[in-house]
Amino acid sequence: MYRLDVKTGAYENLGPSKDPGGRQIAAYGIPTDQQNNVYQLEFGGTSIGFRDAKTGITTIYRTPTSGSRPRRGRVDGQNRLWFAESGGNAIGLFDPKTAAIREYPLPARFYNLYDVVPNRDITEVWTGSMMNDRVARMDTRTGEFTEYLLPRPTNIRHVALQEIGSRPVLWVGSNHGASIVRVEPLDY
Repeated sequence: MYRLDVKTGAYENLGPSKDPGGRQIAAYGIPTDQQNNVYQLEFGGTSIGFRDAKTGITTIYRTPTSGSRPRRGRVDGQNRLWFAESGGNAIGLFDPKTAAIREYPLPARFYNLYDVVPNRDITEVWTGSMMNDRVARMDTRTGEFTEYLLPRPTNIRHVALQEIGSRPVLWVGSNHGASIVRVEPLDY
């Protein structure tokens, strides 16, 4: 892992992040938080690396579900990390204040999540499926999901949430349909 000083253009080699057993974590998604700390989501396993921006020290956290395959991720306004658990069929939430990971299992099988996105006020988190042609909206206060079945096969990767107007709009790319899909919930 390298860190770039944007003022000088100099790179600093921080070295690899390793779990307590000495195994290197291969990150698939490296979002940063509000203090420029870096998360490393280990898609090939069950770990989240948290590299402190000031010390350079990495702490490794394991997800509760074996084979969860965490990937992508977004930091919310409370500085918590929301991430996809591709192998765990769940949305994950890591709170650095408590060092706890919470998992929200999806109601349908075979989501194979790629990405998640919380809304601005963190009352909802959205995701899409690579396998079952659905998108899901989770109420963060209750943990309840609302699912939307799409009209044709999609294989969703990145999810983007537009929050203008009276209700949110989820935009997803359809890898199998060569199109962009707009999901606008009518239950608002």
